Amino acid sequence: MRRGLIGAVLMYLGPSEHGTPRFVRRGRRFSRISTLQFSLWVFVFAAIFLLYFIFFGLTMLSTDEIEESADISVKEESSRTGGGSKHRRKYTPCNVPLKESVDYFKEPREVMNFTQFSLEYIDQEEKLPTSDIYEPRFGGHPTLEEREQSFYAVNQTLHCGFVNGPPGSSSTGFDLDMKDKAYMKDCKVAVSSCIFGSSDFLRRPTSRKISDYSKKNVCFVMFVDEESLAKISSEGHFPDDTGHIGLWRIVIVKNLPYADMRRTGKVPKLLSHRLFPSSWYSIWVDSKMRLNTDPMQIIEYFLWRAKSEYAISNHYDRHCVWEEVRQNKRLNKYNHTVIDEQFTFYQSDGLTKFDSSDPNTPLPSYVPEGSFIVRAHTPISNLFSCLWYNEVDRFTSRDQLSFAYTFLKLRRMNPDRPFYLNMFKDCERRALAKLFRHRAELSPPVT
Repeated sequence: MRRGLIGAVLMYLGPSEHGTPRFVRRGRRFSRISTLQFSLWVFVFAAIFLLYFIFFGLTMLSTDEIEESADISVKEESSRTGGGSKHRRKYTPCNVPLKESVDYFKEPREVMNFTQFSLEYIDQEEKLPTSDIYEPRFGGHPTLEEREQSFYAVNQTLHCGFVNGPPGSSSTGFDLDMKDKAYMKDCKVAVSSCIFGSSDFLRRPTSRKISDYSKKNVCFVMFVDEESLAKISSEGHFPDDTGHIGLWRIVIVKNLPYADMRRTGKVPKLLSHRLFPSSWYSIWVDSKMRLNTDPMQIIEYFLWRAKSEYAISNHYDRHCVWEEVRQNKRLNKYNHTVIDEQFTFYQSDGLTKFDSSDPNTPLPSYVPEGSFIVRAHTPISNLFSCLWYNEVDRFTSRDQLSFAYTFLKLRRMNPDRPFYLNMFKDCERRALAKLFRHRAELSPPVT
C-alpha cells in the first residue's frame, strides 16, 4: 500500500511528455485559470458595489439627511464672525419647564384684561385724486399722516395688507382657493409656515411630540407657491386627498404680491390674524425649523403663564439696531441706500441705541430672532402686527430692522394702553424646534 502510494506520487512528480514536471505544468495552468477567475470576480464585486453606492447613496441624501448635515448653528456662527474665526460660539437650547399636557383652550380675555378697542381693515382703495398714475398695491398707498395716526390704539380702520384697487382692478395678490379660506376661517389655534421660491425643504412637525388634542383642534398650515409645491413633490412629498402632507395642510398661494420672495413671506408671518380671522392664537414657525413641541404647551408657557399677548425671542447675538444695520450691509442683505433711508427715518422719529444698563429699557433686546412668534389675537397685538407689516411694506423686507422702532413708537404713543410683549431667550426657541439651514438663501431684490 505504501509502495503504491509512493509510486503514484513519484509518477505525479515525474516528467511529463514535454519534459517538465507535471505539477509545474498544472500549477501554471491553474495559475492562468485563477488569475482570470480572480479578475472576473473583482469586476463583478466592483460593479455590485457601484450599483449599491448609487442606489443607497441617493437614498442617504434624502431631505432629512441633507438637513441634518447642515446644522444651523454653523451658519449663524459663521454669519456672526464672517466665516473666518476659528473660535466660534455655540448656541445651545436650554430647559423650558413646559406643562406635561394642555388639552383646553382659554380665550385671551380669560388670561387677563388686555387693552380693548376695535380694528377694521381697508380692503379697497380708490384712485388717488392727486395722481394720474395709479397702480393697485397689496399694501395699499397709506399717506404719512395715515401711517402716523394708525399707531394710536383706538377704534380705527387701517391699512394691513390685502388691499385691492377700484372695482374692475385685478387682484393685488396672495390669492387662495375658497376651500382653503373656509378651512382657515374655522381655526381657533393656528400653526403656520411658508415656502416661496423653492427656498426650503418641507419640514414636518414631529408627530410623536404633538398631542392628540392638538392634532384634532389646531390647524397646521403651510403656505406654498406653485413652484415650491412642484419642488416638494419631486422630492416625494405629495398632498393626500384632504390636502395634507403629514400634519401640514398645504395651501397654495397664487399671484404672489411681491417679486421679493422674502417680503412675500412676511404676509403669513406677520398677518396671521388676517389669514385666520376667527383664531384666538397663532404660532409662526419659520421654514428653517421643525416644530418639536405641542402648540398648546407653547401657548400656555409663553402667553398664559407669562400673562402676555405676544411672544418672540431675542436675537442670539445682536441686541442693538445699529449692529443689525451694520450686519445687513456687511452681508449685503439689502440695498445699502434703502437701508440708510429707513434707518435715518427711524432715528429722526426717536429710535435710540439699545442700552442694557438702562433699567427703563422696555425689552431685553431691540433685535428679535423672528423665526418663532407666538400670538394672542388681541386688538393691540393685531395692531402691532399690522404696523410691523406696514414698515416691511414701506421700507426693506428685513423685519429685524423695523421691530424695535414699531414697538417703541406704539408704546410711546399709547402710554395708558399697555402692550404685553414677552421677549424670551433664544435658547428657549432652540429647545422647542430643530433648526436647519435654508435650502437656498433668497437673493436681495434689485432696487
